[in-house]
Amino acid sequence: MAPNDRKYTRDHEWVMVEGSIAKMGITVHAAEALGDIVYVELPAVGDETVMGESYCVVESVKASSSVYSAVTGKVVEVNEELDGAPEKLNEDAFANFIAAVEFTEINEDELMNADEYEKFCAEE
Repeated sequence: MAPNDRKYTRDHEWVMVEGSIAKMGITVHAAEALGDIVYVELPAVGDETVMGESYCVVESVKASSSVYSAVTGKVVEVNEELDGAPEKLNEDAFANFIAAVEFTEINEDELMNADEYEKFCAEE
């Protein structure tokens, strides 16, 4: 079940906005589709993200997948734990963010709430 405290993209990423900071990660749906995650190519603090463009790569035993940014801004924090333990995304994708971005642009109209996201996944 998708938590109500964040928004979701059609690419199965989540974004939690706290003031001018957006924490971003992948959804349980994405983690399950990828299978066993073996590596996360984290962005660097200071990197710029552009809404709709890849900011990170997640690799599993099945595939390598780009993770797309829901915001435009600058990376201010990354989840260093994923560097040594990428499987945390499989264990609980909603509890483990990938990056926190101080954003300058976000298009909330493009994002779904939890109910909309659950319906989107069911129809996919």
